[in-house]
Amino acid sequence: MTLAILLSGQGGQHPAMFDLTAARPEAQLVFEAARPLLGGTDPRDLAQAGEGLHGNRTGQILCCVAALAGWSVIAAGQPGRAIVAGYSIGDLAAWGVAGRFDAATVLRLAAARAEAMDAASGEGFGLAGIRGLTLQALDDLARRHGCHLAIRNAADSGVVGGKRDALDALCKEALAQGAQRAVPLAVATPSHTPLLAAASERFRQILAEAELHRPPPSAPRLLSGLDGAAVFQPQAGLDKLARQISHTIDWAACLEACGEYGATHVLELGPGHALATMAQAALPGIRVHALDAFRSVEGVRDWIGRG
Repeated sequence: MTLAILLSGQGGQHPAMFDLTAARPEAQLVFEAARPLLGGTDPRDLAQAGEGLHGNRTGQILCCVAALAGWSVIAAGQPGRAIVAGYSIGDLAAWGVAGRFDAATVLRLAAARAEAMDAASGEGFGLAGIRGLTLQALDDLARRHGCHLAIRNAADSGVVGGKRDALDALCKEALAQGAQRAVPLAVATPSHTPLLAAASERFRQILAEAELHRPPPSAPRLLSGLDGAAVFQPQAGLDKLARQISHTIDWAACLEACGEYGATHVLELGPGHALATMAQAALPGIRVHALDAFRSVEGVRDWIGRG
């Protein structure tokens, strides 16, 4: 059995996002490490309040908390052979799951990443999700509206980034061209586009000062969220981690890599189930679930253990 761990990006934060892990002793260090970065507020309380969950800095921290807390309870069940890949901010959390950074470092880096992105982008930007057009057609459409292809999700699905008014016009044209779905996302930053080149450079400098750990033999194999390639050399992997802020992410390649590494189970850790839905379409015949869909940690461990 090979378990592919997929770590969510922003957009799916919700008040119940920590219900499964909130009381688990394995996850307490993660929640405590996040508190000082959230103005002294416990992330569980912040989520339950349901306000401000989609701010860029708060959202990136919460997504990493969800991924690391979820992994802490899964890892305690000794899941066996695993690989891990993260979507957008989930790419940073993957370095924690893979044992390259400790939880406190991941969360500090998440805050710094968001701050660098906010400083580089300014106001009035965002992302939109389009499904039902080829990636080439979507890329051409983005260029016509002064936007950029940000994420390749599948052959007929992607995310574009740019000015909000341009994205609104782009979505209307996409629907007129036959797109099945074209909607702005709950993200106010043009992530993974050249508009954030300055943020990539700033984050590269921050990463250079972060303390790396040697992963234990049992740690999941780390795949780059930029292109799905295995990370063998830390410095090359860190360069990709910085570059993905301002370069198009090929998430379709990450899912393909999960299949090539022999994944039999796919589990999404983090708020929502968007990655699980994409994995079901991209990896037919593989058992796919999102942690959000389980009612208990014992239930998810049993699902993994059934092989």
